[in-house]
Amino acid sequence: MLTIGVLAFGGAVALALFAILSQADEKAVVRSSLRQLDDYEVESVRERELLSPLKDRAVAPLLMGLTGLGKRFTPAGYVAQCSKKLTTAGKGDQDAFDRFLAIRVVTVVLAPIGAYLTFAYIPVGGLARLASAGLVFAVFLMGPDAILNRQAEERQYEIRRRLPDVMDLLVISVEAGLGFEQALDRTVSAVPGPLTQEFSRMLGEVRAGATRADAMRSMDARTNVPEIRSFVLAILQADTFGVSIGRVLRAQADEMRIKRRQLAQERAQKAPVKMLIPMVFCIFPALFVIVLGPAAITISQSF
Repeated sequence: MLTIGVLAFGGAVALALFAILSQADEKAVVRSSLRQLDDYEVESVRERELLSPLKDRAVAPLLMGLTGLGKRFTPAGYVAQCSKKLTTAGKGDQDAFDRFLAIRVVTVVLAPIGAYLTFAYIPVGGLARLASAGLVFAVFLMGPDAILNRQAEERQYEIRRRLPDVMDLLVISVEAGLGFEQALDRTVSAVPGPLTQEFSRMLGEVRAGATRADAMRSMDARTNVPEIRSFVLAILQADTFGVSIGRVLRAQADEMRIKRRQLAQERAQKAPVKMLIPMVFCIFPALFVIVLGPAAITISQSF
């Protein structure tokens, strides 16, 4: 009876959603047709509001309300920290920040509800039920921050991995006779990726009126990568003391390649340590059963 009730409720919800979406689609077609009429005039305020898309009428106010709650009830400094992490992850626009705070508010509200439902209805008992409820609570509470940190780390790793190749292309372009900004522009058009996106934004800031030093420092603050910071400092020192840009770029390219090799070696050295946990808890027990199981059976039969 419970299964039949759940299926009936799901069918009713599906039919209601289908009816609502069908009417919304028809109204959208009518509104788009009315917009094409030059002499059409809206008679009432309600009709003028209905001419705007559903996203602007319903989703945007809800998102703004959740964002306001997130800014009001989060701890001090958390909003600035989230903004910095979003910028590092390549999502520094205001819309992404508002969406993240709205999702954060929703997950905080759902954390105790999910934990209670898990504790009440999971078909296990004792400590396993309590552990499952705590796991669900932790996933809802810390899941968005963990995903954001992971995205920021992946983008930083991609920047560190692609930096030596981009530096080599910059060296070739500068030694071929191009200026530094022209070489950056050519590199941006030739090599896609997060690093060239940051270079493109830096060039846009320079063309908008910012100095090269300020634009490069802003790029360093957005990426938060030590190799980028070293590159920025080297270029700024070359501009200050009049050193050849080509020589500085070649030295930086060699250094970045050595650092990338060291990073690969570091990750290779960490692999055995990371493999130890699945080996101890997953592979060794099965191996012990296969190797020591027959011996244990023989010994038990002998005694």
